[in-house]
Amino acid sequence: MTVITKNLTFHTKGNCDIIDITSEVGKEVERAVVSNGTVTLFVSGSTAGLTTIEYEPRLLEDFQSMFGRVIPADIPYEHNRTWGDGNGHSHVRASLLGASLTIPFTDKKMALGTWQQVVFIDFDNRPRSRQLVLQIMGE
Repeated sequence: MTVITKNLTFHTKGNCDIIDITSEVGKEVERAVVSNGTVTLFVSGSTAGLTTIEYEPRLLEDFQSMFGRVIPADIPYEHNRTWGDGNGHSHVRASLLGASLTIPFTDKKMALGTWQQVVFIDFDNRPRSRQLVLQIMGE
């Protein structure tokens, strides 16, 4: 069993910015010395999350709107009273979505469906430089 760990860094706009990271993750899988296994992604931070979605503009709008309806930014959050940074909703949204994602791969190709892309979502209320830990395990 081989384990490869990489860090991906990118900049986000915040406020439910959805970034398609499928090609970056796929390139790391293709470069790996293993052909079959899993790639695990982990967000280093508590105001962003990962999932898969069809990266289509209107669906992205639907996804962003859903978070606004389910976890609105304009209601009181105790976290905001503690730190005064106004991003309590960001933490709640990120914890609901989750900080990690695992994708199997075979012959250096991720097992994604035709319309399935890997996305990073930044829920914070400001632009950020983000770090994503990518770990490939396989043989």
